[in-house]
Amino acid sequence: MITTCEPVRSAVRHFLDLDHLETGVLRRILNTGHAYRRRESVMGNPLPLVGRVLALVFEKPSTRTRVSFEVGMRQLGGDVVVLTHNDTQLGRGESIADTARVLSRYVDAVMLRTNTSGNLNEMARHASVPIINGLTQDSHPCQVMADVLTFEQHRGSLAGRVVAWCGDGNNVAVSWIQAAPHFGFRLRLACPESLMPEERSVTWARTKGADITLTTDPREAVWNADCVVTDTWTSMGLEEKSRPELLRSYQVNAALMALARPEALFMHCLPAHRNQEVTDEILDGPHSVVWDEAENRLHVQKGILMWCLT
Repeated sequence: MITTCEPVRSAVRHFLDLDHLETGVLRRILNTGHAYRRRESVMGNPLPLVGRVLALVFEKPSTRTRVSFEVGMRQLGGDVVVLTHNDTQLGRGESIADTARVLSRYVDAVMLRTNTSGNLNEMARHASVPIINGLTQDSHPCQVMADVLTFEQHRGSLAGRVVAWCGDGNNVAVSWIQAAPHFGFRLRLACPESLMPEERSVTWARTKGADITLTTDPREAVWNADCVVTDTWTSMGLEEKSRPELLRSYQVNAALMALARPEALFMHCLPAHRNQEVTDEILDGPHSVVWDEAENRLHVQKGILMWCLT
């Protein structure tokens, strides 16, 4: 699991996981994302990545990741090459290391959305261009950076606030854990015992000063929270580990949301299974910022690209 490995040692600016990056770097990326959200020019140049090419490599399908990176790169003046598993020799036995070496000769950065963090780590070890984590089964840092940006857009700093996670302790939950020491919020995770996030991620965050509570009671997690977050009960590729019968009591509905602060935000990385992990009245209601959250994937991705390539 990449969250417990030593960071890749390289002069290249990889964006792999939030526990591999300094708080100042994450703050810079977010500030750039906010500027692009406000339609401001960064560095006085509306097209700072002219002549640069980003490869988007997908072992797993995507809507938001693909569109946000492709549109973001083009809005910055660059170009994009999209490669699915069937478009590369990876599907025919070429190694990750050799693929990284070859792509490094053609493009300026690679976004990889992969099944395993081992693939991501190996590509970063052998690439001579920045590698960006578009999602692994262990983490989803781009999503949580967009979530932080969304909270700041609506409520200001996350420092001292309470974020409540309800459901499977999956890859998005792990990235929230990694974000906690960087942004100073209190994180409460309510998960079934068998679906708790790996203890090593929690231990790492606590050693960095994060205030993290683990519970099996979603009401305890949501009580007086400033932000309530959930995700699908069936994570892509991990269906056997995300059984709906374990998670029915973790549904975010009006009764659960009423325990949070009156001005609390509701977040979901999407796609949502309506009336499963969240009811329509919450997803479409006044607490929900899920559409801003989806839009902010575009803005924070542009911040990541600018940090990696300029």
